[in-house]
Amino acid sequence: MAKRCDLCGRGPRYGNRISHAHNVTRRRWLINLQRVRVRVGGTQKRLQVCTACIRSGRVQKVA
Repeated sequence: MAKRCDLCGRGPRYGNRISHAHNVTRRRWLINLQRVRVRVGGTQKRLQVCTACIRSGRVQKVA
């Protein structure tokens, strides 16, 4: 299962983990995905949506 928003397509961000001794290794910041029931074209679907899309109102959640 991909860590990607089904609506906006946002995925993980990449960067470096830097220790106190300045050893550098790669790391990932994962986005906050929620599995919600959404109304799409009159039908209900389960989508993985990031919390930014939920807060901005791009999703019409089903009760």
